[in-house]
Amino acid sequence: MADNDGNGTEREHTTVVETGNGGGGGGGVLAVVVLIIVVLVLLYIFRADLGFGSHGTNISVPNKIDVNVNSG
Repeated sequence: MADNDGNGTEREHTTVVETGNGGGGGGGVLAVVVLIIVVLVLLYIFRADLGFGSHGTNISVPNKIDVNVNSG
């Protein structure tokens, strides 16, 4: 940006903005990684309640079902 102060001299003005942490922008990535880790830990803790990896799943199917269609 050039300013003309009336005497024919143009001056360049540069504004430097410092972020303070070496560039910034890494907070969002860190938040996503922490969120994924928390979700995985919670899934591991409650895996039995959700039905993942439980060894006690037994389904019993009878060999014969008696149905009476002659009612009354």
